[in-house]
Amino acid sequence: MLLFLVLISISIDFFISKYIKIKFSNYYIIFSYIFISLLSIYFILIYNFFKIYYNIKFFRNFLIPLIIISYFYKLLYIIIIFFLKFFFLLKKYKKILEFNFFLPKALIIINIAPIIIIFTGIISGAYDYELKKIKINLKKLPKSFHGLKIGHLSDIHSGSLFNKIAIKGGIEILMNQCPDIIFFTGDLVNYQTNEIIEYINIFKKINAPLGVYSVLGNHDYGDYIKWNSLYHKYKNFLNMIKIHKLLGWKLMINENKIIKKNKNKIAIIGVENWGVGKFPKYGNLKKAYHKINRDIDIKLLLSHDPSHWDDEIRPFFNDIDITFSGHTHGFQFGIELNKFKWSPAQYKYKQWSGLYKKKSQYIYVNKGFGYIGYPGRVGMLPELTIIELEKN
Repeated sequence: MLLFLVLISISIDFFISKYIKIKFSNYYIIFSYIFISLLSIYFILIYNFFKIYYNIKFFRNFLIPLIIISYFYKLLYIIIIFFLKFFFLLKKYKKILEFNFFLPKALIIINIAPIIIIFTGIISGAYDYELKKIKINLKKLPKSFHGLKIGHLSDIHSGSLFNKIAIKGGIEILMNQCPDIIFFTGDLVNYQTNEIIEYINIFKKINAPLGVYSVLGNHDYGDYIKWNSLYHKYKNFLNMIKIHKLLGWKLMINENKIIKKNKNKIAIIGVENWGVGKFPKYGNLKKAYHKINRDIDIKLLLSHDPSHWDDEIRPFFNDIDITFSGHTHGFQFGIELNKFKWSPAQYKYKQWSGLYKKKSQYIYVNKGFGYIGYPGRVGMLPELTIIELEKN
């Protein structure tokens, strides 16, 4: 399989580079394309080496994305070359800019900029934890809960993590805020429960006076890996439940918990993963909502996938005050500048990062603590959130 991929890659590159040599009398262009091609083949070879001799976690979470990125980069390079060729062949531009003068310099930028961005995101972006502080005013909030500080983290994806020192630093950032209660909104692992084992002692440090409450994300069920039998998959799920207990977190599987403070009460509701489209709908909000008395003024919901909010929560449970979600990661790529934010995530999710409000209901979408696929983050930094509730 490896030899086949390399031969196919070399064959395609040979014909394309030959065509480029005929059409473009500039050796820099040819060299640039060959450089990217060699980079792609190099990643394939390294992939195979690590697959055989080293930890499978490394090659799955780093080399596969790099192979995909390098081939995407190659495709983008080809498109830009032919676009520029066409652009500069137009007569009205020909006198303004000389093709053979401008193109090599444009290709320098095209070559270097994406490589710098990609590897900066891997080296620094993946563990550059960002603390966000949000205040939400709720008219019905009991006086006893005025000023309640909620710590929110999501999408740890322990199967991708490796920098334990940085992870400890991220946990310290959260704990230094002294939250009263903490919510974790799913995706503790990537594929299987045993990924979290080496990080248990680190994440056990997450605690709060009123407790830590958690729910499952789409990656926590073992749905993205082939199991020898249904029994092994079920055992993996049982181990996930045990891990949450070991961490000291209250895993909420379609259930609720009433928090009391000076005779006042709020409800914490937690559902299993419920997502639109291909994502599983294990969650049962009706069951989770069961037996919540009418005298409970404030209801806080933990639901991993934010698409749940528009599709079921708002239409059928309009007395849920705040929903806490994650899942999107902000696509691990985008821009956030003060009030301006952009990411490809916004073309898939209506609520993809930060606080949203419709009528009297809120949803907060956390961009996640970890990462998956691309082993880094560009612009969309890993997030730790403190949400403070206030009474109007």
